[in-house]
Amino acid sequence: MQSYPKHWEADVVLTDGGTAHIRPITPDDATLLQEFHSRLSPETIYYRFFAPYPKLSSRDVERFTKVDYEDRVALIATISDAMVAVVRYDKVGQDEAEVAFVVEDAHQGRGLASVMLEHIAAAARERGIRRFIADVLPENRRMINVFREAGYTAQQTFDEGVIRLTLDLEPTEVSLEVMRAREQRAESRSIARLLFPKSVAVIGASRTAYTIGQTALRNLLNGDFRGPVFPVHPEATAVAGVKAYPSVLDIPDPVDLAIVAVRADMVADVVDQCARKGVHGLVVVSSGFGETGPEGKKRQDELVRAARAAGMRVVGPNCLGVANTDPKVSLNATLSPNLPPRGRIGFFSQSGALGRAILERVAQRGLGLSTFVSAGNRADVSGNDLLQYWEEDPATEVVLQYLESLGNPRKFTRLARRLARRKPVVVVRSGGSVRGVPRGHAAGTLSLPDYAVTSLFEQSGVVRVEDITQMFDVAQLFAYQPLPKGPRVGIIGNSAALELLVKDACVRAGLHPLEPVDLGPNATERDFAEALDAALADDGVHSLVVVFIPALAPISSGVAEVMRERSARATKPIVTAYLGHQGVPEELRLVGEGGETLRGSVPSYPAPEDAVRALAHATRYALWRQRSHGRHPELADIDTARARAVITRSLAEAKKAGTADHSVWFTSEPVLSDEGALPPETARELLGCYGIPVEPYIPVHSADEAAAAAEQLGYPVVVKANSPDLRLRAGGRGIRLELLSAEDVRTSFTSLHERLGDEAMLVVQRMVTPGVPTLIRAGENPSFGPVIAFGLADVTAELLDDRAYRLAPLTDAEAADLVRAVRSSPLLFGLPAGTSSLADQPDVEALEEVLVRVSRMVDALPDVAYVELDPVIVNSTGAHVMGARVWLREAPEVRPDSGPRRLRVPF
Repeated sequence: MQSYPKHWEADVVLTDGGTAHIRPITPDDATLLQEFHSRLSPETIYYRFFAPYPKLSSRDVERFTKVDYEDRVALIATISDAMVAVVRYDKVGQDEAEVAFVVEDAHQGRGLASVMLEHIAAAARERGIRRFIADVLPENRRMINVFREAGYTAQQTFDEGVIRLTLDLEPTEVSLEVMRAREQRAESRSIARLLFPKSVAVIGASRTAYTIGQTALRNLLNGDFRGPVFPVHPEATAVAGVKAYPSVLDIPDPVDLAIVAVRADMVADVVDQCARKGVHGLVVVSSGFGETGPEGKKRQDELVRAARAAGMRVVGPNCLGVANTDPKVSLNATLSPNLPPRGRIGFFSQSGALGRAILERVAQRGLGLSTFVSAGNRADVSGNDLLQYWEEDPATEVVLQYLESLGNPRKFTRLARRLARRKPVVVVRSGGSVRGVPRGHAAGTLSLPDYAVTSLFEQSGVVRVEDITQMFDVAQLFAYQPLPKGPRVGIIGNSAALELLVKDACVRAGLHPLEPVDLGPNATERDFAEALDAALADDGVHSLVVVFIPALAPISSGVAEVMRERSARATKPIVTAYLGHQGVPEELRLVGEGGETLRGSVPSYPAPEDAVRALAHATRYALWRQRSHGRHPELADIDTARARAVITRSLAEAKKAGTADHSVWFTSEPVLSDEGALPPETARELLGCYGIPVEPYIPVHSADEAAAAAEQLGYPVVVKANSPDLRLRAGGRGIRLELLSAEDVRTSFTSLHERLGDEAMLVVQRMVTPGVPTLIRAGENPSFGPVIAFGLADVTAELLDDRAYRLAPLTDAEAADLVRAVRSSPLLFGLPAGTSSLADQPDVEALEEVLVRVSRMVDALPDVAYVELDPVIVNSTGAHVMGARVWLREAPEVRPDSGPRRLRVPF
């Protein structure tokens, strides 16, 4: 039997937050199909077949379940091993197919039809289908809306009582927006089901003190959870004074959330029982899974498969748990006995071990949380899911994330960028960064310098901080103060020494400090009030740092009252270094009716430098929100289909030659070997598919060949080593420029050959008008997805690591920003030596277009692992690519965050 592509299988989230599994139908599904059809109502059957069809014949079953996965494809959705929906297409023309689907009545309205349409459309596009035809009865309004609201270009006709819809399957901006909006709502609701349960079972509740089962139960009870709690113990009749049950199946009432605290080898049976009980979600605090090695990882994968198949999401395993401070639920489903008070901060921690310490630090700062999730091994629920939830959660105004890795970096940057336009996102990315190697480093490790990691986060609007302390420093400013409108900082204080520290710290942080207002050591609360009023009224002041040390007179409380009153009505942020306090001291708090800390409270820092650092983060974020992020320009001369054909041919040739394993990940360092790179003519062909011409060159092996090549290309020419490795090792002198005669060419070839030896491949290339040599690198980074780097192409820039990095694809504004981000960028904008007018200025716009094109290519083609354009000469006539190297890899069948909606595959 013909097999189907593995990536046609997917777990999906439905509109109510439940999950289902989508896969192609097989002949083994005959019984499932018959049972499914038997549960359909007569109306649903009539809408599908346009006639009564109470029973499928054996011939029908065979026809529906035996497909060729080419011209006839059918996908089914299953929940708990039962078929709940089916969609199919049958090819009727060269690039056209009829599509039809049906959803079981009990599962209609859950978004199954729309998500299955996305998956069948993706499968059809892979098979060359460009249009779907659907015949629908006029009274079947729900199905008509599924097609109309999908966002595809559609046409509608009416004939003989049937509406015929024709859908163009090419994705559009509208269809992508519809898909992303549905994804956001579904994933958000799946998290809401975990955070707002109406009832909770603790499976593994123990009568033994200090066990995780008893700890989880007592914390839930002591947290005053608003719904019923059901301990599950195989023998006890009660645990912690609450009636217990032998299994979750013995609980007479519905169970929304199950906290699983049993041994790892028992979890599979627990998941099965929870599936039969109809539990909505699991919080697995048990350890012994992926963190222990291959066997534990296998158990973890089976846990997720079983839970998702039954419609459940999983937090963990090996996690601290989840919490929701909303008084309507008061959920403390964690192993931490004390939670911070109600607040406006949502916190996601990938680390279970650090979770409890983090919660304690939050409480010490006087910060409040809206929700908290510790995902542990992050087998299912991840930080991306929480980003989806917090985007529409009115109780969360600031998002904090402690991350150890990015499971789906493309999705993270997409979601974070969207969320950051409305709410600050602050991230601690642990593990640091390492210098990468071309091949063989562990997946998920960084291969970028630390400043590059920060710039990639900042491009998405994410505030990246170094540690937990800095995270809370920034969070308390975001939580309680408005965003600054610009970089100018007013400084008020009663200590000239502290004011000078603030001023110096502002300069180092890239802020623009104004001259400090020194009130002197004998300043009174009235002096502070007048200075604050003047600064708050001054449009030239964007934010305020107030430093205060107690004088001999006891006026501390009065100064605090002044700051609190002014802050309550201020439209610009006020931060302070007040008596060494860290957090929000009582004297500077504004308190709500429920005792929560309100916006307008003044955050205090133990040192002025800490205050300025937090303010700098807030200022950069505020300016990011204010500026235009550009657009993705329409580009001519792009032929993605031809590029894919070039890649397919090249990978096949490499595999046949036994060299298909030489792919290179994107790194921050030059790749010093051409091993595994595409042949130069193939690299030029591939780049040409994206409108990036490469100046041709001719390899030569003797002085006479060099002279002949020069005659063929036309003077002036250059002779150079084709390997960047050799050019670098030669101190940047592995090239001879502006050769005007055959004798010059022969002499240059001989000189370079003697210097570099027989290993050097020397080439002759026509010389372009002198300009600024630049370097472009791009490709797939294991931590961030497609990344593009830019810098000048010289030894000094390479040694000083003067490079800038951005995520692909670039907008026009991001390309311009990338060029200007390197320290040596003034060479592209100042008049170079030897130029006489503005007409001779380098064409930076042409360079920016090359950057956009390269970024578009590596984003669209996951098989392109690494591209290096070296050098790209930028002169008054354009940006000329003089050298290019490209490495391919056999990419996964489905790139993360591409194609139809699907849950991350953790296995």
